[in-house]
Amino acid sequence: MFSDLEKKVFGDGYDVVAGIDEAGRGALAGPVVAAAVAVKKDALEKISFGETSKFITDSKQLSEKRREEVFDVIIKNPNIEWKVSFIHSAIIDKVNIWQATLAAWKGCLKKLDCQPNFLFLDGNFYLDGSFCRCSEPALNHGLTQMPIIGADRKIFLVSLASIIAKVSRDRLMRKFHKEYPQYEFARHKGYGTKMHIEKLKEFGSCLIHRKSFKPVNSCLTRRG
Repeated sequence: MFSDLEKKVFGDGYDVVAGIDEAGRGALAGPVVAAAVAVKKDALEKISFGETSKFITDSKQLSEKRREEVFDVIIKNPNIEWKVSFIHSAIIDKVNIWQATLAAWKGCLKKLDCQPNFLFLDGNFYLDGSFCRCSEPALNHGLTQMPIIGADRKIFLVSLASIIAKVSRDRLMRKFHKEYPQYEFARHKGYGTKMHIEKLKEFGSCLIHRKSFKPVNSCLTRRG
């Protein structure tokens, strides 16, 4: 389960380690959702997901059905803490998607009852948005952080966060589908599929569309 790098971090004296990831950054509608998963060092040996462990990886590698099954197992584990943060389309349009993503990252971390002293991130940026030039731990935003490209496949805590963020967002998009059935959000989850673009051209945008995103804005311009 836990990678050698995660075990090393705990061995180096960090007593609460977290992983963070987000879902929905590239979508045309709906929120960007971040999830943080934290584990205490003294709970490390107690954590087990049984047979489900082999399916805990980057959420994009799993079918929707499998993600839902794995999610339900993850959230019932008493030895991890997890939180999610939703930044909706109106805010995304106001501040831009990158600032919204940073806000989602920080938001879910602040919600954790057990604050981490080490954080793994998926990508090559720190919490303050600054670029990481090498995958080495660094103190940033008052917290030792290690951004890693592909961390959702390499770091177990980030894999957990990846699945939680994705399923949390997908479930919300299925609720939005009931409010706006003409867009078929349950099928594409707000991403820019051919079907979604066609629906935008036919119906225009709704309240959860990101008006600042070019494909949405282009459809609005053509309709206008």
